[in-house]
Amino acid sequence: MKRKSFREMECPIAQTLEVVGEWWTPLILREVLIRDRTKFDEIQNALGIAPTVLANRLSTLVSHGLLERRRYTHSPERFEYVSTASARDFRPVLDELARWGEKWTPSPGQGSPN
Repeated sequence: MKRKSFREMECPIAQTLEVVGEWWTPLILREVLIRDRTKFDEIQNALGIAPTVLANRLSTLVSHGLLERRRYTHSPERFEYVSTASARDFRPVLDELARWGEKWTPSPGQGSPN
């Protein structure tokens, strides 16, 4: 199922979701910003995400300036994904999502929160 694009909406929330609204994207940013996992394999292993999906999400984050792709070996050629000021400014959003989730969503195996 293809999702709707918010590119034409004149709303900052819609424009933000256009960049970070895919459901894997906040988790990828969590891995880079909070858990300091910057290499493709580290992120993939931590999330259990398909390589093609991860590559697409990382490409989107790089093209929108949240992550910077840096080579860390030449042979074989390997890259890491380093947070930019834009991504670091997104950190409080991740922190708030976590806070809200801890309060209002059940942990696996639990009933309703609060």
